[in-house]
Amino acid sequence: MSSDQTSTESKDTPASDLGAAGDELAQAIRQRDEYQDKLQRLQADFVNYQKRAKAQADADRVYLIKPLALDILNALDNFDRAIETARAGGAQAIAEGLGMVEKQFVAALGKHGVDPIPSLGQAFDPNFHEAIMQQPDAHHPEGTVVAEFARGYKLGDRVIRPSKVAVSIRPAE
Repeated sequence: MSSDQTSTESKDTPASDLGAAGDELAQAIRQRDEYQDKLQRLQADFVNYQKRAKAQADADRVYLIKPLALDILNALDNFDRAIETARAGGAQAIAEGLGMVEKQFVAALGKHGVDPIPSLGQAFDPNFHEAIMQQPDAHHPEGTVVAEFARGYKLGDRVIRPSKVAVSIRPAE
């Protein structure tokens, strides 16, 4: 071999090694960028998951008292009946005492997001009211709640028990 050939071969070898190393470096940079992008997406997905899980846990915590509230509402119905019976029997003092206790129960439920659904005089809404009967009434527009047999309640924005009502219809002429 001549010295020219040796110098040419030695020049070619580092240049080709440098080209291969440059390709490997470029590929490693692309792979690093892909991994970094995947990592950022996974981190964002995880943060979103945490937010959804917290929101769901908060909602579950709010509605966790529903069974207890329904049991207490049944007792409140009995308080209403006892108050009406006491008033009808002339025991006004007992009726007033029961009324105060009932108000305390309703206030305690209200602290936990359980609120009565307004019914009397309202337009009938099947989302909030359960029609028990229709009642002819010339003083109210058709479809208006004219009597409430059992008060309905909401827990937050959900109805846990609809109001049992009578709905007005046009009287027969």
